[in-house]
Amino acid sequence: MDLLLRPGTRSDAADCGRICFEAFDRIAREHGFTGDLPDVETATGLMDMLLSHPGFYSVTAELDGRIVGSNFLDERSRVVGVGPVTVDPDCQNAGVGRRLMEDVMRRAEERQAPGIRLLQAAYHCRSFALYASLGFEFRETLACLQGPPIGRTVPGHTVRPATDADLASCNELCRRVHGADRGGEVTDALKQGTARVVEHDGRVTGYATDLAYFAHAVGETTEDLKALIASATAFGGPGILVPAGDTALLRWCLRHGLKVTQLATLMTIGLYNDPAGAYLPSILY
Repeated sequence: MDLLLRPGTRSDAADCGRICFEAFDRIAREHGFTGDLPDVETATGLMDMLLSHPGFYSVTAELDGRIVGSNFLDERSRVVGVGPVTVDPDCQNAGVGRRLMEDVMRRAEERQAPGIRLLQAAYHCRSFALYASLGFEFRETLACLQGPPIGRTVPGHTVRPATDADLASCNELCRRVHGADRGGEVTDALKQGTARVVEHDGRVTGYATDLAYFAHAVGETTEDLKALIASATAFGGPGILVPAGDTALLRWCLRHGLKVTQLATLMTIGLYNDPAGAYLPSILY
């Protein structure tokens, strides 16, 4: 197979968006689930954002002059996140996905990234097998939760919009919980106006870049995350990702009307510390 891998450009957004939607939609429907993206237009908008953002590395696969897949590496922080990796459904099981993964892993090695992380749909056994064969280790099962806003407060915890002055506190908190910060993502969220922090006993004890599929949150305790989740006016995209191992948080969400729509798997290579606190990953990691 004469496959050409090249850097992605914004002019690829339409083709990559169509493939992204069709790939996720088909595999989801085959397993009785709804795809992560509602339509081609949304997928194309996502591809355009990733292809134009300086914090993302992109690679596009071409076969006989036509685009058949793409992959991305979130480089906004030292630990990098993979995805979305998508391959034209008519070209799957032919090694394109592996080549796209090997390319971003090579990129991470060149940047001397201490760790690589990704999430994959738990029902997609082929992708799990691919990532495992490439050296990724299973870390956690995540429950994707969606539902109406909870509209509550948690005693002793105050949630407010984050400001630029909170960036250092958010980064320090993330380093304590995960061993590395995600300052690039927090900076983007501050610019977009979606970041929020929770304060307890007069100091920042948790933050969220948003309460959404492509956002993450970190807290010293489960109570910090409860406060952040309870403050959300909506849960963006398919929903938030709650570690299944955080039984107290998962049960609290279920008691307050959120429902599990699917499960995902967190996998990593390199630096990974068992979280010393509470967290919600984004779909990228």
